Amino acid sequence: QVHLVESGGGSVQAGGSLTLACEVSGYTDSNYCMAWFRQAPGEEREGVAVFDSDGDTFYVDYAKGRFTISKDNAGNTLYLQMDSLKQEDTAMYYCAAECLKPIVWFNHTRYSYWGQGTQVTVSS
Repeated sequence: QVHLVESGGGSVQAGGSLTLACEVSGYTDSNYCMAWFRQAPGEEREGVAVFDSDGDTFYVDYAKGRFTISKDNAGNTLYLQMDSLKQEDTAMYYCAAECLKPIVWFNHTRYSYWGQGTQVTVSS
């Protein structure tokens, strides 16, 4: 059974930084695609960044230049470094794993496994 556990969320002032982590267990193969999504109250879950099975990374426009997705060498932990945070980044952030084909990177319905989420709150 695959389990994803996020951590690192919290409250920060605009312009600050946070690093989210997602620990993965139960996967036998370290090469699998993973992603970060977020969801604000009353909004759809939206993609943030993807780390695919080849080690390539993809970002949505609002994350480019501010957020960095990475994975440790063992493939057990996915990170999201978030800099220059804005109030509009306030949301619950979720880790997702195993892309379903056809792959659509930022479509939340195309992932098999999800964590429980970690809250990020950015104040002015």
